[in-house]
Amino acid sequence: MKKLYLFDFDGTLTYKDTMFMFLKFYDPAKYSVQFLKHVPLFALLKLKLADAESVKKSLIASILKGKSRYQIEKKAQQFFEENYPSLFRENALDFINNIDRTHTESYIVSASLDIWVKPFAEKFNMKLLSTQAEFKDDIFTGKFVGKNCNKEEKVNRIKLEIGDKKFDKIIAFGDTFGDKAMFKFANESHYRFFH
Repeated sequence: MKKLYLFDFDGTLTYKDTMFMFLKFYDPAKYSVQFLKHVPLFALLKLKLADAESVKKSLIASILKGKSRYQIEKKAQQFFEENYPSLFRENALDFINNIDRTHTESYIVSASLDIWVKPFAEKFNMKLLSTQAEFKDDIFTGKFVGKNCNKEEKVNRIKLEIGDKKFDKIIAFGDTFGDKAMFKFANESHYRFFH
């Protein structure tokens, strides 16, 4: 039986949201200043008066824009080394370690940026579908390539990646409304399964 596993990352496999963690890890002083500057935007977001993708892009750009790919990837590797495995839910690690890799494909499908999720995906031997950071001449522009990988965009990325491959069962794991479309796409879905 050929299976496709689809795992949301933040909150599903991890205990915390990695975006804030990584940005703070990258530059604690700058993060403190920019977080305070973004508080009004976070408030508008709560009231549904601001666009989540725009706020996210603004916060990430305020800390990482203009940095080289080398700098960011080096810091992402250090972030991985400091936070693996403590960041992850034990049940999730047990499950991942027991996947029969001969008959399955496994993906992390995340709204977080590829730059800091990639080392974790590599550790789990999974493919990564996520929001992509845009680099020009190996410098981060502060923008994304394409859309934020959330809600319907998660399904768009999955379909694009698997093409015409056939699976007997597609199993999705998530923990928020952003995973709803992925749940609909799957044959079997698990909400907060590892909590």
